[in-house]
Amino acid sequence: MERIYLDHAATTPIHPVVMDKVMETLNTTYGNPSSIHSFGREARKQLDDARSILAESIGAKPAEIVFTSGGTEADNLAILGTARAKRAQGKHIITTEIEHHAVLHTCQSLEKEGFEITYLSPDEYGQISLESVKEALRPDTILVTIMYGNNEVGTLQPIKEIAKILRSHQAIFHTDAVQVFGLKPIDVTELGVDLLSVTAHKINGPKGIGFLYIKADTGIAPILYGGEQERKRRAGTENLPAIVGFAKAAQISMDGLEKKVECFSHLKQTLIQTLESEQIVLNINGTFEEGLPHILNISFPETDVESMLVNLDLIGIAASSGSACTAGSVEPSHVLVAMFGESSNRIRNSIRFSFGLGNTEEEIVQAAKEIAKIVRRFQNRKEDIR
Repeated sequence: MERIYLDHAATTPIHPVVMDKVMETLNTTYGNPSSIHSFGREARKQLDDARSILAESIGAKPAEIVFTSGGTEADNLAILGTARAKRAQGKHIITTEIEHHAVLHTCQSLEKEGFEITYLSPDEYGQISLESVKEALRPDTILVTIMYGNNEVGTLQPIKEIAKILRSHQAIFHTDAVQVFGLKPIDVTELGVDLLSVTAHKINGPKGIGFLYIKADTGIAPILYGGEQERKRRAGTENLPAIVGFAKAAQISMDGLEKKVECFSHLKQTLIQTLESEQIVLNINGTFEEGLPHILNISFPETDVESMLVNLDLIGIAASSGSACTAGSVEPSHVLVAMFGESSNRIRNSIRFSFGLGNTEEEIVQAAKEIAKIVRRFQNRKEDIR
């Protein structure tokens, strides 16, 4: 069987057109955008054009886009930069238990510096309630950081509604939109956020490049020191080939957004229907209809996530547990633990499948039938033991 890649939420293959653009820039535009000679001016022009394209993709102004090395750095800059800039106004931060580790670990580091973090709990579908945000909000809250779409179960958060709650409050509002960008229209003004993180490699762009949207007049302290690039907000010579590739990937993604959402939703439905036709017992984690179209997290009762992933890999199917792998063992997903509790079997038998460029209906049907064979072996074995 040919290998089937169903882990696009982890990273995506680079689009051929994007690859050509990156290679072209590497070959022809090697000046430093900060240099004043002709080579530098050529690089600056490409940098400015890419910044404008990416700003337009989220309804922002070019000056509000700060290039980073990816989503992790964008999250770090948003959280650490805000904490250090607003320390005098308070030391309370609100986040959730289901954030990406780029947010959770950054918040945990701030706790060691004396900041107080409130971690909101989700419901069983992975959603944060507006009431919990209201209850957690304090006069000394300086930052609220809540992801737009969850990377493990695909649940979307009510970002626009949370922003309305914060309108009359001093707190800066940041959202990690890494999984949402390119799959859902984003207008930062309509959304009401102050900070928004994005990365390129989730939309068939190059790895190692992302950006942080910083709303005009939002005070933020740098976390890297050196030159005065990015309006003194992020030191370091800009990665021009990756930035140009990022802009091209964003253009392609935005132009085909509706078609892509329709395609991924169909693939998700196909996987579920095929598994059900194979009479496989399963539970969907998160919300099927209202979540992100490319993420499907399934609990297979009577199976083991680690063994499932090994068996899938052996037949060429790439999927994920959404969990951290440490010292050769798969740790329970913190997202599923937050949703279902530490005693739930779902944290030990759930697999994340995610769809993207190159996936076809035919290979999804094929993958589903192979997955069914593996699950059936596990479930039959459990029956034999009983």
